[in-house]
Amino acid sequence: MPDHARSDDAAVQAQLDRFAQLSPGRDILGLERITALLAALGDPQLRLPPVLHVAGTNGKGSTCAFLRSGLEAAGQTAHVFTSPHLVRFNERLRVAGRLIEDANLAPLLAEVLDAAEAQDIGPSFFEATTAAAFLAFSGTPADACVIEVGLGGRLDATNVVTPAVCGIASIGIDHQSFLGNTIAEIAAEKAGIAKPGVDVFCLDNAAVNAVIDDAIRARGGVPLIEGRDWQIDATLTPGLVGPHQLRNANLAAQILREFGIEDGAIRRGIASARWPGRLQRLADGPLTQGRTIWIDGAHNDDAARAVAQALAGMTPMHVVLGVLANKDAAGIVEALRGGAASLTFVPVPGHNHHDPQALAQRYSGRAVADLTAAVAPAQAGAAEGGRNLSQAPTLIAGSLYLCGEALRLNEEIPK
Repeated sequence: MPDHARSDDAAVQAQLDRFAQLSPGRDILGLERITALLAALGDPQLRLPPVLHVAGTNGKGSTCAFLRSGLEAAGQTAHVFTSPHLVRFNERLRVAGRLIEDANLAPLLAEVLDAAEAQDIGPSFFEATTAAAFLAFSGTPADACVIEVGLGGRLDATNVVTPAVCGIASIGIDHQSFLGNTIAEIAAEKAGIAKPGVDVFCLDNAAVNAVIDDAIRARGGVPLIEGRDWQIDATLTPGLVGPHQLRNANLAAQILREFGIEDGAIRRGIASARWPGRLQRLADGPLTQGRTIWIDGAHNDDAARAVAQALAGMTPMHVVLGVLANKDAAGIVEALRGGAASLTFVPVPGHNHHDPQALAQRYSGRAVADLTAAVAPAQAGAAEGGRNLSQAPTLIAGSLYLCGEALRLNEEIPK
């Protein structure tokens, strides 16, 4: 599915407009184009600070947030590359602890795209973005690079790095058209980030632990699996909401210990971590207007079940969903509908998505044009068992891009 970005800065937007002209317009896995593009840029991936490389279906972004926070609690600086962005493209590149400024981003993108054009490489959006991140990181000192895999692992554009430590978070069914139709095939692709002699800390993915173990060993890596090689420390107190975050925090803690961070800093960092769009309660603003609204990407059924479990004490909730066309809408809806006071379906602006009208008809919900209409007080007039649910909280979920739209409308731009 094509990716895209918009910027209020004219110079940045001029470069973002070039992506559609140079790229295939969709993700095409493989390392040929990214390797050629990086070579044209002088191979910046060879000049990075030590890399902490994280893959997984769910939780890899949260794990990266814990890693960054732990490093900073120890007084270290970190470059961070994550995806997707929620509101601004700049969110993908954090250079020595700060989101890249527009004044630096525009010439950086121009350099990457000029090189791609000169060599007739035709990178994808993500490949060009990855090259830009590595180029930015290679030119600024830092103690570490935290790099989130974009899609899969073995053939992901980030997999040209030589990491100091790797992590693999929770694995589920997603991106089947790229990674395979079974969880075993997907797990083998995720484990493809392993490198010779490098420790790979893995969450317990019971159905495919043997597959992960074999795939890591086949690449010369050292698999270290939760429950077998290390244990969950229940005394950690994650700053991110939800019981599932304890495992992500423990995965980050294992990576940080391997990297030499002392335990006190790890605990402080994990407790202070923040990560927009992941079970985030919106502040009072133009969208919320005093109402209680939570947002979460929840773009597959595993993630949606984790959200449902985390918010179980607040149900019933008004659930607003927008789901990309290549995602399992049925799995997401089924995971969340049990605690729903109402179901409302909306488009995901700027992206191909499941038809809200069709979903509303199938699940006895309603379809509206946008998030503003979806969270309006009138939508909360449902009653259940004689109770007025007009003040029930609202959950916006189904896509990180929809979370980004909620943040934009509420004027909460990630910093």
